[in-house]
Amino acid sequence: MADSPHLASRTWREVPRALLLVPLGSTEQHGPHLPVSTDTFIATAVADDLAARWRADGRDAIVAPPLVFGASGEHQGFAGTISLGTAALAFALLELGRSASEWAERIVFVNGHGGNLEALRDAVPTLRSERRDVAWLPCALERGTDAHAGFDETSLMLHLWPAHVRLDLAEPGATAPIAELLPRLRAEGVKGVAPNGVLGDPTGASADHGARLFAELCETAWSRLSAGTVAEGGCLTHGPAA
Repeated sequence: MADSPHLASRTWREVPRALLLVPLGSTEQHGPHLPVSTDTFIATAVADDLAARWRADGRDAIVAPPLVFGASGEHQGFAGTISLGTAALAFALLELGRSASEWAERIVFVNGHGGNLEALRDAVPTLRSERRDVAWLPCALERGTDAHAGFDETSLMLHLWPAHVRLDLAEPGATAPIAELLPRLRAEGVKGVAPNGVLGDPTGASADHGARLFAELCETAWSRLSAGTVAEGGCLTHGPAA
């Protein structure tokens, strides 16, 4: 269907030279109450919102099928986690960018997982050095949110996909500030710091808070995309270019 923004639903004759948004997620544990596809769900929802805004301006945008495997080594030790690792992910992004840039006007990776940052900062500048119009943006607020499977992420999922949330199983994990936990996280991984896989406290999470948070995420992402300024590492920003 040519009126759908999703690449997977179009035939090749219905694919224009347009902005291609590629959701980049992960398949990793998100505590006892959220699905392993949480990051992918959120990245895809943000990409869909960006495509709708871009198309409302009279320009075409397409959302690619998401990359569901990322760099999630810090979550090894939990059943369900599948990690490509940074090197393999960077190579995959590089080859994806080279392939899609043959027909896409511009490519923007919409990243939903912090562990993917190193791969993006490796692959995207390489693609840009090859004179390909490729960039990336995070599904993140500049003011920050809690770290992993806590209040904010649980609220987002209650807003976006409540049927996938097992709120009856939600429980606090390691609740110290992430800066305080970081040395142990690097040395021991998430399981060594939080055996239940939660960095934060999902207690009190709500769909209403998730709706407000999602609106902020999308507004922040849109400000980056619409400004079109590429900073160091290939990341889109609304500030001056690096």
